[in-house]
Amino acid sequence: MESSLPVTTKSERRSKSKYIQNTSKSSLLMGFLSCLAWVYVAGRLWQDAENRIILANLLKKNSGQRPEVLTMEDKLMVLGCKDLERRIVETEMELTLAKSQGYLKNQLQQSGSSSGKKLLAVIGVYTGFGGRLRRNTIRGSWMSKADILSNLEKRGIVVRFVIGRSPNRGDSLDRNIDEENRATEDFLILDNHEEAQEELSKKAKFFFGTAVQMWDADFYVKVDDNVDINFDGLVELLQNRRDQDGAYIGCMKSGDVVVEEGKPWYEPDWWKFGDQKSYFRHAAGPVIILSKNLAQYVNINSASLKAYAHDDISVGSWMMGLQATYIDDTSLCCTYSGQDKVCTLV
Repeated sequence: MESSLPVTTKSERRSKSKYIQNTSKSSLLMGFLSCLAWVYVAGRLWQDAENRIILANLLKKNSGQRPEVLTMEDKLMVLGCKDLERRIVETEMELTLAKSQGYLKNQLQQSGSSSGKKLLAVIGVYTGFGGRLRRNTIRGSWMSKADILSNLEKRGIVVRFVIGRSPNRGDSLDRNIDEENRATEDFLILDNHEEAQEELSKKAKFFFGTAVQMWDADFYVKVDDNVDINFDGLVELLQNRRDQDGAYIGCMKSGDVVVEEGKPWYEPDWWKFGDQKSYFRHAAGPVIILSKNLAQYVNINSASLKAYAHDDISVGSWMMGLQATYIDDTSLCCTYSGQDKVCTLV
């Protein structure tokens, strides 16, 4: 049997030779690129190692020259703030002391009486939008006995009807009060206070704060409009206490807290008054008298003072945290008889 051998043509041999040559070139190129990559990686590793050695030497060299933890004192010293910090602390201490004593920095210019003398008292008579008849009655009674306002000021007394603004600012209620004030000039209008029954307990803050800024007096007196005042008796009472700093004067009382909603004198914050549900000692609402430094304290801290359901309770709570002198004067316990009293209920 005759075997057949493969026969390779000349063209096939030429094609195979070209393929071997191309494969050899590709292998050489890949080898060259691999060498370049290896050299690059090795160089970076060597450079990183060298950098680490340099950094380690620097850290070792500087570790003994600065503290491990930089304290606040060190930072202030470096920034030059140590002296500034000391002055800030001293200023804060001075401001706290001034507030505790009732002094007010950058105080508004105060006016005394028309004669320029310091007043004995500023009396604020609480009134409302529907109180014109009562105001006219007062003008015709105890205010007229002293020849209205001018002679009162000669005696060191300023009297004003105290009222806020309508919830609907600028309405007929406000316009009527402005018109009446232009005719009588005997109002202290609290522009920042809303005259409403539910806002009544906050009225004391605005009255004492505004009055102490407008007039320089020894005392600031809050009076309800259902009270008649014996001026001679009031002037004598205040003159006897004129040199007494921190005076909180009134008919001092306490009593049970009304905890049932809907009842008269209900106190929403009743739970703050302890298990016995009893009010602390405070001056009764019809007449409340504060000396100048106490009124200044109310003015300075009015934004943070808590107002309870009733204004006399509110004022009493503000006085509890102060070195106030509580003066219980029974002549200020207003009754309907008025015998031996500075005030009489009407």
